[in-house]
Amino acid sequence: MAPTKKRNVSSELNLKRAKIDLDGVVERLLLSRKHANDVFDIFEFLQSEKEKDVLSAVSACSRLFSTLLERKDLFIGKLPGEEEAINGGYDAEEKYRIFMRHRYNSCLEMLLEHLNHELHEVKESALCCLMKFAAGEGQHPLEDMDWREHYSFPRELIQAVVDNLLSKTTDNSLLISRFQEYLEMEDVRYYVISSIRVNVPKVMEKTKGAVLSVYQNNVFSLMSNINMPSQKSEMTNFMVKQEANHEDWRAAKLLDHKRAFERMWLGFLKYKLPNSMYKKVLVILHDSILPHMSKPTLMIDFLTAAYDVGGAISLLALNGLFVLIHQHNLDYPDFYQKLYNLLEPSVFHVKYRARFFHLANLFLSSSHLPVYLVAAFAKRLARLALTAPPTALLIVLPFIYNLIRRHPSCRVLIHKPGTEDKPLEDPYVMDEEDPAQCRALESSLWEIKTLQKHYHPDVAKAATSINTPLSEQEDDLSKVLEMTTYELMDRDLKQSQIKNIPLEFETATELLKGGGDVLKQHFCLV
Repeated sequence: MAPTKKRNVSSELNLKRAKIDLDGVVERLLLSRKHANDVFDIFEFLQSEKEKDVLSAVSACSRLFSTLLERKDLFIGKLPGEEEAINGGYDAEEKYRIFMRHRYNSCLEMLLEHLNHELHEVKESALCCLMKFAAGEGQHPLEDMDWREHYSFPRELIQAVVDNLLSKTTDNSLLISRFQEYLEMEDVRYYVISSIRVNVPKVMEKTKGAVLSVYQNNVFSLMSNINMPSQKSEMTNFMVKQEANHEDWRAAKLLDHKRAFERMWLGFLKYKLPNSMYKKVLVILHDSILPHMSKPTLMIDFLTAAYDVGGAISLLALNGLFVLIHQHNLDYPDFYQKLYNLLEPSVFHVKYRARFFHLANLFLSSSHLPVYLVAAFAKRLARLALTAPPTALLIVLPFIYNLIRRHPSCRVLIHKPGTEDKPLEDPYVMDEEDPAQCRALESSLWEIKTLQKHYHPDVAKAATSINTPLSEQEDDLSKVLEMTTYELMDRDLKQSQIKNIPLEFETATELLKGGGDVLKQHFCLV
């Protein structure tokens, strides 16, 4: 009989909820204090398993407690326990405010739990309600402020919201993108930054710095949505309007924003990251992080560690190092040697190939680089070109030509008097990691001469350009950086004027017979 009883109880609750008009409940609660216990009817809906009931309850809570905050009908100061309120000699009005303050705290707890709800609509609704309460608490504080560093901003509520957004088990990137509109407010942004700084070490230290992919992705999603102001005059949008002169308020100071922003990122990046996370951070580093840091050179440890990961991550790390070298006077003597050692066959096949050559072109754009260094890069690229795919060769060849144009002294690589038609051993040392010791200037770019017989006509044509004096104007690499094999083939097919392509073949009559029986002579089926 137990299951039947359970079904009866459930049906009774559903029937009761069907008869409750939440708007009417809110009206009664706001009109008369004698209906205070009706707030539990709203909470019953708030804990329902039905999405529609929960959303209605969140809306009702938003209206009810926002109004009570404005009326100052919630107890202000250190909140006594409910038993203490009954027996502590409080008058009826104070008992009501204490009761409703406890209900408000219960509502906050349930809304914070709903930030981890399985349905996004419930999460979003709970988040918006919590931020509305945060704005209400800012204008009508529930605590007696006896110090002025943070004024009346609801720091604890924002900390609780951030702690729930940074879930260790659920990807909250969609909810965080909804939260971005609140990050446009100066005070919210400052205290969210502070909350992240508190949350990250608390979580990561418990796991002894182990990689937490879901959690770290949530942290990165939240941090990367923070758009920092570049000037003090831009800081005009505050969620909590301070009545007093708030020039001493940290949330209103650009310098304090930058310091907090810097500590937030350094605190996050000091822990081991998933490899995919290194790429995400490094891609936005030079645009969205370094310009807003008080001391960008503090990123040197992270960039050095990222370079040691290898592959495309090393390339992206060098981009950050290059910014520090040129814009912040960082002394990093091994920069070009590290870049030189990134030139491997795999560089033609990685996802960031276009970005690699764009950045490499930028790094080697200075006309003040030593000749031996430029020659080393040109020679290494030429050697790698022997096994590169056609799409990569259409980037590499113009790249080498541009290096020679910028540094006329490297023309010795094209023509060495007295060596024509003489078989010589190439003195270039491909395995040498130091470009100063690889003997590139003693060699020549014979690899490009070889590529003039390449099977792809565009590559062969590009390679023959070295037979004539190079023009002074550099080749535009932007047109070929993003080219794929599919695009190359599609372009060739569209440009082809030949309608009927002649073919000569012999029809195979057996599995290994055809073409003059060459296959049959050298192969057999066992």
